[in-house]
Amino acid sequence: MTKLLTPELAARIGEQVSYTAPEPLGRASIRYFALATGDPEPAHRTGEVAPPTLICETNQYAGVPRDDDGYAGHGWHLDVPGTRLVRGGNSYEFHGPVGPDDIVTATWRLADMVERVTGDGKRMLVVTSTATYTKQTGRVLATNEETLIYVER
Repeated sequence: MTKLLTPELAARIGEQVSYTAPEPLGRASIRYFALATGDPEPAHRTGEVAPPTLICETNQYAGVPRDDDGYAGHGWHLDVPGTRLVRGGNSYEFHGPVGPDDIVTATWRLADMVERVTGDGKRMLVVTSTATYTKQTGRVLATNEETLIYVER
């Protein structure tokens, strides 16, 4: 039986990539995001302070083309034949407010890959990546641990 965690995939563990926004977040972006998500917080609706998850949306500043699924944010684009991708979730930790003058950099790291078996006997590859979001001064704004699961079809 072929393993899902191939030597080629294992060699990618530790890979890292960074994206820096081309300009400050801006009051309008903060306001529009708050309105689009139905955020009732007055400081978000006036653009004074960003809703925490806004900075984690790297599609706004990653500058990468859309993938086959139409997603324009960061992705590892791992080739795991015979599987389907399931998003396992995210765990965010926010370290303080983000303002309209902040320029955000997201640094993603492919932290780990582990092959496991589901309860019904299907193989799966559990991929963990971490992101650190900083502002132009180097202060950490947030961290994010993301889990992607490639499940055997």
